[in-house]
Amino acid sequence: MHIGIVGTGKMGSAMTKRLLGQGHQVTVWNRTPERAQPLKDLGASVATSLPALAAAADVVISIVTDAAALRSVYEGANSLLSAKPQGQLFIDMSTVSADTTRANGALVRAAGAHYLECPVGGSVGPALEGKLLGFAGGEAADLERARPVLELLCRRLEHVGELGSGAVMKLAINLPLMVYWQTLSEALSLLQPLGLDPKRVVDILADTSGGPNMLKVRGSMIAQALAGQPGGVTVNVATMRKDLKSMLDQGSANHYQLPVTSLVLKTFEQAGQQGLDEADCTQLLTWWLQGAGKA
Repeated sequence: MHIGIVGTGKMGSAMTKRLLGQGHQVTVWNRTPERAQPLKDLGASVATSLPALAAAADVVISIVTDAAALRSVYEGANSLLSAKPQGQLFIDMSTVSADTTRANGALVRAAGAHYLECPVGGSVGPALEGKLLGFAGGEAADLERARPVLELLCRRLEHVGELGSGAVMKLAINLPLMVYWQTLSEALSLLQPLGLDPKRVVDILADTSGGPNMLKVRGSMIAQALAGQPGGVTVNVATMRKDLKSMLDQGSANHYQLPVTSLVLKTFEQAGQQGLDEADCTQLLTWWLQGAGKA
């Protein structure tokens, strides 16, 4: 199968590598072509334009930063849809709001193509191994058509409802995690006077009821950050703040208050104002301990 990938950030690149490793022909597109060069070196083709990618691929996956980026690749004279892709299947795996997903789906369907959303749980490591969690929203027939590709990327694939349902599920899954970053910061502030080795602290927390799966996955990165040896950026603070705002918007749409989430957003906004927007999420902990959390 010839698969198109729009967006070669960390997750898009990892998915491309996974699909190439499984023997598929993959064509990629990125707004900045130079960023796609490493994938070309691995065997992917690089499309010169979005219409060219849509014309070449059997299935197109988009995974971009936000709603504005999503609109830019599906709307306009040089978009995916300008290739007039009758009957083609587009799968969006970006983390965007339910309203954005529904609006984009309507646009694609009006152009005579098919649209499925499938935001995912997991990071680069699981993407490379095909162990993401996929939350599909859309028509059952479109999911069955997409399944051969999505099952190469996801160890668990759930059809959670119509378009927009996947976006809501992804927000709900991420909400406790966002809140946990703040609660972990506060827990570490209690432990700081003990002077324990960060690796030992994380290991103890991960083995208790106070340690969710996130500590098992990111524990070593957290320990490194606490020891003053930060690694690369996996998820930056700006992206997390964007998701928190989307969670609050969805809660409001459902006529529910999310008071804890609102308080966490204020902390993330403070972190952004102090220069952490492009920092990895693990830096929230050191930022809190080094002064932001002081009474």
